[in-house]
Amino acid sequence: MVKKMEVQFTREEEAQLARIASTVGVEPEALVKNAALRLLEDNNHLRAAVREGIAQADRGELIDEEEMNARFEQMLNS
Repeated sequence: MVKKMEVQFTREEEAQLARIASTVGVEPEALVKNAALRLLEDNNHLRAAVREGIAQADRGELIDEEEMNARFEQMLNS
């Protein structure tokens, strides 16, 4: 069963959403729904990545601080 959820926005927020929706060519309701679904998807991916990281740590698959800093530096420069 699909339940309806109601979200309240200020007039200014509604106007901003309407402008964004118009720019991308969708209705404001679709824009908000797609954003909420994307949030759920991103949250699920993040939780899965955290679980995998914990599992790797439990198995002793860790890297030292120097290697981590090098990886961060590479990510920032790419």
